[in-house]
Amino acid sequence: MSGKAEISIESFIESPEKLKSLYRRVLIVVSLSQIFGGAGLAAGITVGALLAQQMLGTDAYAGVPSALFTLGSAGAALIVGKLSQRYGRRTGLSTGFIVGGLGAIGVVMAAVFNSVIMLFVSLLIYGAGTATNLQARYAGTDLANDKQRATAISTTMLMTTFGAVLGPNLVELMGKVALSIGIPALAGPFLLSAAAFIVAGLVLFIMLRPDPLEIAKGMEAYKQQYAKENQTESIPPTGNKRGLAIGATVMVLTQIVMVAIMTMTPVHMKHHGHGLTEVGIVIGFHVGSMYLPSLITGILVDKIGRTAMSIASGITLLLAGLLAAFAPSDSMVLLIVALSLLGLGWNFGLISGTAQIVDATEPSTRAKTQGKMDVFVALAGASGGALSGMVVANASYAALSLAGGLLSLLLIPVVIWSRRAA
Repeated sequence: MSGKAEISIESFIESPEKLKSLYRRVLIVVSLSQIFGGAGLAAGITVGALLAQQMLGTDAYAGVPSALFTLGSAGAALIVGKLSQRYGRRTGLSTGFIVGGLGAIGVVMAAVFNSVIMLFVSLLIYGAGTATNLQARYAGTDLANDKQRATAISTTMLMTTFGAVLGPNLVELMGKVALSIGIPALAGPFLLSAAAFIVAGLVLFIMLRPDPLEIAKGMEAYKQQYAKENQTESIPPTGNKRGLAIGATVMVLTQIVMVAIMTMTPVHMKHHGHGLTEVGIVIGFHVGSMYLPSLITGILVDKIGRTAMSIASGITLLLAGLLAAFAPSDSMVLLIVALSLLGLGWNFGLISGTAQIVDATEPSTRAKTQGKMDVFVALAGASGGALSGMVVANASYAALSLAGGLLSLLLIPVVIWSRRAA
């Protein structure tokens, strides 16, 4: 490194206050983008299954939209990770959000022309926004120390709450807006998704300067070079394959359970006489529970440890599955509680798992590795979404919820094993 870049990196190393200031600024910018990203994500989640059910005329494939945009998010996670590693978080994240916005526009067009093929292709592209919304949580950790990482993750996720809760509750309004301009009502929320994702991308592209990952990589390289020139012991790499495996397992299991139950809840509610407004309320509580507890969760993960919070995730998801399975179908209150627990369990698992991934990586390979880990998370969501409709069509929503709750128990032996093997 040389010239202006070297002076800039050295200034961050020599001035902890300057580094803290940049760290806070990055959290603010990423958090702002997450407000819009959350709105784009939640609006599509709320009506995706209902739109497919309407266009296909059957419940058996109602889980396909969730499967498609999570499958699309798998490919996008890999691409966004590689773009971020090569060109920085700013380029990778802004590109992912804007592409996701274009996918949402495609979903609207598919509904207008009643084209199932266009719907499926557009949902794949829409998945880029989902992947980017999730990957943005890593940006806040690039300049955080090991005692701040979970808190940094949770801070950005907390801000997603504002958009994520607002999105589902605008479903009916956006449906009316869509009808007023000649678009099917269920495509209306994707108009909101398109605008929200594109704005999130522009916020990052314009404001995320200097790039946190580039600064982190530069600081790592500078310190290694300094150690070499002064013949001192070099800083050992922090790569940890066991940590990566455990972190990925925790995130994958929580994603499968959450997506499977969440995907079929709107369809289950519709079958039992609940309207779009009620569906929006339940999904709003669910998505709020996915993100709103984040700040407290991050502090707990940093204070009491990754293992304890991963176990808490498994127990909470079990309770959610049991309640969803046995709650009366006409009880809005119990559905809200069940879906809130589902979101909370996912929150515990995602933040504790993500913290383990960050702990196990170093800046020189961090974004690429994180992208690969999120591929597994996205594929888990895709499988959960695809299978959920088939399970409900051939068994029941209660069977799906019960199976999801029992699956979450696998988290406990996995994290206990990791602790003993460490």
